[in-house]
Amino acid sequence: MEKKNSVFIANSLDGFIAGKNDELDWLSTFPEIDHIDTGFHDFTSGVDAILMGRNTFKIVEGFDGEWFYKKQVFVWSNSMEEMPEKFKDKAFLISGTLDEVLNEIHGKGFYKLYIDGGKVIQTFLKEDLIDEMIITTIPVLLGSGIPMFGDLPKQLVFECIKSTRFLDKVVQNHFVRSR
Repeated sequence: MEKKNSVFIANSLDGFIAGKNDELDWLSTFPEIDHIDTGFHDFTSGVDAILMGRNTFKIVEGFDGEWFYKKQVFVWSNSMEEMPEKFKDKAFLISGTLDEVLNEIHGKGFYKLYIDGGKVIQTFLKEDLIDEMIITTIPVLLGSGIPMFGDLPKQLVFECIKSTRFLDKVVQNHFVRSR
């Protein structure tokens, strides 16, 4: 079975995925973007499951409305002891090292993964396990916050296979790992 780890995320012009207190309000700088197709549903139709970190789950947990994920969600945390009751049928708690987590997820038949959350993405990048990244850049400078990228042990080269402009304001780039 082909294994693939993909990222679909938005960042600020200065490379942050959330404000310094996990704020996401800047994502709505151009609220009209919420009313157009930016490819998220097509992207998620091509993945088997979602792997997010505890911090990302805490943010998602606070969203109003119904659970919007249509795929199996795994929350990777070595500190959470159990999933909150209202999410037990929506997300599965997973812990361990990166290898242990991937072995467990793959053992359940999920091979094409949507990797979400700053620390999780950075962990995968450090091990050169990201195959593609679709990054939507919102032209806002936050000045500080949760960075998209961190230190890497080696240079990783990606090729931009597609760029799309939305509303003449927002740019989405689709990168694939050059191997």
